[in-house]
Amino acid sequence: MRIERIELRSLVMPLRAGFETSFGRVASREMVIVALHADRLVGWGEAPVADRPHYSPETASTAMDVLAHHMAPAIVGRGFETPGQLLDAIAFVRGHHMARAALEWAWWDLDAKRRGISLAAALGAERERVPVGVSLGIPAGDDLGALLAEVHRRVEQGYHRVKLKIRPGFSREPVAAVRERWPELALCVDGNGGFRPEHTPELAALDPFDLLFIEQPLAHDDLLEHARLRRRIATPICLDESLSSPAALDAALALGSLDVINLKSGRVGGVSAARSILRTARERRVELWCGGMLETGIGRAAHVALAACPGFTQPGDLSASERYYEEDLVEPAFTLDADGCLRVPDGPGIGVEVRGDRLERATRRHLVIEP
Repeated sequence: MRIERIELRSLVMPLRAGFETSFGRVASREMVIVALHADRLVGWGEAPVADRPHYSPETASTAMDVLAHHMAPAIVGRGFETPGQLLDAIAFVRGHHMARAALEWAWWDLDAKRRGISLAAALGAERERVPVGVSLGIPAGDDLGALLAEVHRRVEQGYHRVKLKIRPGFSREPVAAVRERWPELALCVDGNGGFRPEHTPELAALDPFDLLFIEQPLAHDDLLEHARLRRRIATPICLDESLSSPAALDAALALGSLDVINLKSGRVGGVSAARSILRTARERRVELWCGGMLETGIGRAAHVALAACPGFTQPGDLSASERYYEEDLVEPAFTLDADGCLRVPDGPGIGVEVRGDRLERATRRHLVIEP
């Protein structure tokens, strides 16, 4: 399958409401969309980058640059029959996992369309629906009333799990308030690396609340301190930012740094790396769920297909389209069913239609790479 043309788009999408984590508050989301053209078909991929390097070193600007000047020129005009061949062609680029993932997802979509099968089928998915949870940001002004109202809304919608963003000084109080109102709710928290080892007593204070896990409490590059923290608190530890590759997972398991894995394909470098981590989790019997990064429907379709594969043991942070965006880029939009699940698209490739008019409205920069 020869790649005839590659389109790169840098987008800005306004969020329905501001979203705050320990990194700060955002009102819009930037991302890079990749389109691979071959045989009158288009394969779509999304790099869930941001406008600044707070979650990862990558941004929309760096992703556009490395894709336009290095990765895309290395594959355009060439034929690739397997994802491994495509990854080999861009292996000379070090890092830039989200840009790499966007290209690989686009290849998988394109290949599935060429074969006339769904992306889910190509990945080996076994579920027709996937249970999902919702991630709630820190409320403006630390308003517990607003947080409780938001939790109530999402519980009423049917989400299987609620995750609260926390930061030093805003952890025990919101968890206690939510747990008092919903004693049986599947509840977890996410520190986004905002805590330090000296905050161990504050994190230990969450132990009585029967949380599923504390996600990424400490720095992204400190597996050793996570292992120490895990021995000092009762609540399970889930890692996100620390797991940048299959090798990073191996190191975390060897050190005893985690109990649960948040798998994000963009963070680890693409579909192949994500599937490697999934295999390891199954072999080692480690709890695992599919994370989200406020993707548009393009990235969401890919991750819903991935989350339908065997090995995912907890609801993912995938959510319905309306959770973040007034108008998604795809049709049909992803909606929560009565059982709190998202349907896995069964059409060719990602199984949803990318709306060109909406894509154009959100585009801030558009590049075309040809042989």
